[in-house]
Amino acid sequence: MALSISAVLLLAIIMFLLIRKSGLKGGHAAICVLLGFYLASSSIAPTINDLTTNVAGMIGDFKF
Repeated sequence: MALSISAVLLLAIIMFLLIRKSGLKGGHAAICVLLGFYLASSSIAPTINDLTTNVAGMIGDFKF
């Protein structure tokens, strides 16, 4: 059985938990979100996309 979850949803859950449990302030989270938007429109975006795709593929190939 394969479980598929969006990376955006997973990162949003992690950010929510960090805000609630680890003391991450909302302003810091907003700056991280803005950084993500600026990275997405930069020239390094395809490299980041390839890296995350390859890591997700490696994780998906693990047999438990």
